Amino acid sequence: MTTWHVYRGDGSVAQSPINNLPAPPPWRTFTGQGNTSRPDDDGGEGDRRVGFAHRHSRTPDPTEVALVNAAIHLRRPLLVTGAPGTGKSSLAYLIARELGLGPVLRWPVTSRTTLARGLFLYDAIARVQAAAHEGEPDIGDFIHLGPLGTALLPTDLPRVLLIDELDKGDIDLPNDLLNVFEEGEYEIPELVRYAKRQNEVNVLTDDRGHTATVHNGLVRCREFPIVIVTSNGEREFPPAFLRRCLRLHIKNPTTQQLGTMVAAHFDGKERADTSRLITDFLERSSEVGGLAADQLLNAVHLATRLATSGAYTPDDEWRDLLTAIWHPLADQR
Repeated sequence: MTTWHVYRGDGSVAQSPINNLPAPPPWRTFTGQGNTSRPDDDGGEGDRRVGFAHRHSRTPDPTEVALVNAAIHLRRPLLVTGAPGTGKSSLAYLIARELGLGPVLRWPVTSRTTLARGLFLYDAIARVQAAAHEGEPDIGDFIHLGPLGTALLPTDLPRVLLIDELDKGDIDLPNDLLNVFEEGEYEIPELVRYAKRQNEVNVLTDDRGHTATVHNGLVRCREFPIVIVTSNGEREFPPAFLRRCLRLHIKNPTTQQLGTMVAAHFDGKERADTSRLITDFLERSSEVGGLAADQLLNAVHLATRLATSGAYTPDDEWRDLLTAIWHPLADQR
């Protein structure tokens, strides 16, 4: 029997992919055909992002666990807000690693990001140039699916898609995402036109070295991806977009959470006074209006290097170094 807690948030690493994913609601059932492969592991990306979870546990916030599970059960995107450096993006890697869902598909959003680029890129110029030397090349060699486009390929298990800092994108991007989120599919117009000649085309995916077969120019998911959308709260999103998302606000980490994070990243090998650094970090964060957790990791790394090298650093020099590392996140000119 499938339990409510598909995700527990304890930082564990799955030995094999999840095999008891709950069935979706009838209105979130999709019918994509085929079975696209994905890489078996993330190449160490999870360890880089959230630390060595095989030795150190994590105590998650109950609200986080509840909302992640709700998003999985309902097949809805999870909009994660909070101050910079509070671990919003890390949540995607924790989910993928705990459930054994392979590499996270990351889509970093900028002011120039468009929905089309997240779905696929068609290099028409390269195809014309290749045709001049090789005859008519395979059109699939010039179509590269983006992170969103890859996440919507038909698979037996969902992919984890991180749409990072959506609030930095064009004002229309959230509305552009609505139809894709609702329908779980998109068309590649170049392949729709090409379908009269060839209805199956292999294209490149966002997974390096992997390809997928597109039928009649249509990509349709079978398992809706686990979508984590992060925002630093720089602007509001349209009501229609918010209605289709569940919302999670991540608070600033506590002293205990910072200690667990440091232990996970350094695997017990830090040679610094971590407790003192965390206390100083929190004081400095309060003074300057907030710091990011990775700024603490930078300080622990340098303190460990100094301790293991035997180098002597005067207190005033170390304080100046910490001030430079723990610089304010906002422009305070």
